[in-house]
Amino acid sequence: MNKKQKKNLIRIIITSVIMIALFFVPVTGYIRIALYMIAYAVIGYDILIKAFKGIKNRQPFDESLLMAIATLGAIAIALYNKSEDYNEAIAVMLFYQIGELFQSYAVGKSRKNISDLMDICPDYANIELENGQLEQVDPDDVEIGTIIVVQPGEKIPIDGVIVCGSSSIDTAALTGESVPRDVDKDDEVISGCINLTGLLKIQTTKEFGESTVAKVLDLIESASSKKSKSEEFITKFARIYTPAVVYSALALAILPPVIMLITSGSPEWSKWIYRALTFLVISCPCALVVSIPLSFFAGIGGASSQGVLVKGSNYLEVLSKTKTVVFDKTGTLTKGVFEVTAIHPQEIDEEGLLHLAAHVERYSKHPIAASLRNAYPNEADDCSVEDVEEVAGHGVKARVNGKEIAVGNGKLMDAVGAKWHDCHHVGTILHVAIDGNYAGHIVISDIAKPHSKQAIKALKKSGVEKIVMLTGDIKKVADKVGEELGVDEVYSELLPNDKVDMLEKILSEKKSETDIVAFVGDGINDAPVLSRSDVGIAMGAMGSDAAIEAADIVLMDDDPLKISTGIKISKGCLKIVKQNIWFAIGIKLACLLLGAIGIANMWFAIFADVGVMVIAVLNAIRCMFIKGVKAE
Repeated sequence: MNKKQKKNLIRIIITSVIMIALFFVPVTGYIRIALYMIAYAVIGYDILIKAFKGIKNRQPFDESLLMAIATLGAIAIALYNKSEDYNEAIAVMLFYQIGELFQSYAVGKSRKNISDLMDICPDYANIELENGQLEQVDPDDVEIGTIIVVQPGEKIPIDGVIVCGSSSIDTAALTGESVPRDVDKDDEVISGCINLTGLLKIQTTKEFGESTVAKVLDLIESASSKKSKSEEFITKFARIYTPAVVYSALALAILPPVIMLITSGSPEWSKWIYRALTFLVISCPCALVVSIPLSFFAGIGGASSQGVLVKGSNYLEVLSKTKTVVFDKTGTLTKGVFEVTAIHPQEIDEEGLLHLAAHVERYSKHPIAASLRNAYPNEADDCSVEDVEEVAGHGVKARVNGKEIAVGNGKLMDAVGAKWHDCHHVGTILHVAIDGNYAGHIVISDIAKPHSKQAIKALKKSGVEKIVMLTGDIKKVADKVGEELGVDEVYSELLPNDKVDMLEKILSEKKSETDIVAFVGDGINDAPVLSRSDVGIAMGAMGSDAAIEAADIVLMDDDPLKISTGIKISKGCLKIVKQNIWFAIGIKLACLLLGAIGIANMWFAIFADVGVMVIAVLNAIRCMFIKGVKAE
């Protein structure tokens, strides 16, 4: 509970004590009236100030004005009737403040996940001086390529690559993943994560303003400005509704007495003014004005805690209507990193074949070479590799321990006279020849992410009707990945412009304008497609800056399964919003009618206002606790 909430709680307690005391202690006359006025001032002074400022700024029509008119009017009627009971006026303010306190606490609760994200911003970066001492500097002052030191327990301030050390890092604030990730030399790390165990030396690859942590904070800060259609409706509704009920209350207070004065001569002013004041309290739109934005805010907070960063409530609302999801392949559904997936030796064992290929490719900068080195990391120092020759478009030749080794495609095998044969596996086939004799081949391919297949199933279960995959990869590889994952349509060998054209075609085939097409990507070439789609979803951990900037939703841990989590949260949030709208408006209309005809008194009005608001707020904060789709 913050300082303001504690202050309001103390005011509520003081007012309640005075009211209870006046109920049991037989104090009469001016002393009783004075004690009531003290209680009213303690509990309602800020509402009266807000109402006065609204009138002064020519923006009077809000709930503060309604509360001020209703309670001051009730006090005036009690004074006019020479009553010593001011419980109704004070109770209206008291329960209104209780409702406000409850709302404030609920908002604070729903903000927690987002404030946790805000806490990821580092205060400093450590730079090692020549004498070995560490100097703390502002992260903004650290240039690209600088070596920074991150000690155990500290936040990684800037994106970079580990040049020394190994550790476990906590990525929960960014990705929602509770299990720490092990990192070692040459691994990329992103800012905002917490170093848990070992000391790390990191060479920065970005400036602080371009790092992951800075971009996440910018996204959070701008999210509240992007309102959903439901929020915009409520804002417009309140702008028209509030003055309408004030004028209606004024008419209720004046017209019936005037008519009665003309017809029967007995206007009964206090009776109709009381009804008008009751009408004002009932009509206060707190439940709608508070609960609808709170629902979306809680939904965004709940999504962020599960690694789905939504840039605005409008995107959360749109996501719930997704009928088609279009995926990029590499880096989105697949890891985007080549790995050895099969070894088929001939007259040599698997380890021996991999050993030769890894040694020949040990100095190459090609991604395929890197995959071989990763598959066979224990290279022997005493292994002699000489006369390395890289044949463009064919492969690499070298002398290993006195033997002529060739590693490459079929053309290279033809060039060295090796009788090779193709492989039934889909992927990049790396053939190996020893002194001109064929020794077998190694299959290298981009493999699917662990949860990609489950992600496709979960999307279809959540109501998505069509899954499409677009890729620049060759048809044979693309079709195999699509078949393995259960994708409905696969389009391959596409250039970036082709992807935009294909998305335009998919958008034109929508059954209805309300059917949303989402695109999921991670690369720079995906930025145009992300911008053109109805809702763009980017991979946040390893995705390009351009893709993250262009997207409306960012998956902080690059897990496609989180898309279903986002859709589930958005649908749950919209369901709760609709419940609150119908509940609040229905109760208000019924109570307004009862108040106008004199059946509902001020106590009934308190329930119609504060009670409905509390129920709506309780319902709204359920958005925080919508569970995501769990990995199998």
